[in-house]
Amino acid sequence: MSTVQSNGGMKSRIMAAMSYLGILCFVPLFSNKDDEFVYFHAKQGLVIWVWGVLAVFALHLPGLGKWFFSVSAMAIVMFSLIGFVSVMLNRAWKLPFIYGVSTKI
Repeated sequence: MSTVQSNGGMKSRIMAAMSYLGILCFVPLFSNKDDEFVYFHAKQGLVIWVWGVLAVFALHLPGLGKWFFSVSAMAIVMFSLIGFVSVMLNRAWKLPFIYGVSTKI
C-alpha cells in the first residue's frame, strides 16, 4: 500500500474512480495533476487502458492473438475492479505490474 492518501473530498474520489473507467482516465490525468491521490490512480488507470488497447490490436495476430486478448480482458477487469475498490476505501493500492509501469510515466 502506498502512503498517498486522499484529502477526503468527494470530487477527489470521483475523479480517482473515473481513472479505472477506460478512456475516461484522461480526464483526471490532465485535470488533477495537483491532487496526488487522483494522479496516482490516473496513472495506473492509463496503464490499464493502454494494455486494453494493445489487447484489441492483438486480436489481429494469428495464433495467440485471441488467447492474449482473452487473458488480458480478464486481467484488465480484475485490476480495474481492484483499483475502484481501492478508491472507495480511500486507499492507494499499488497494483502488481501496473504500478511499476505507471511510475515510469
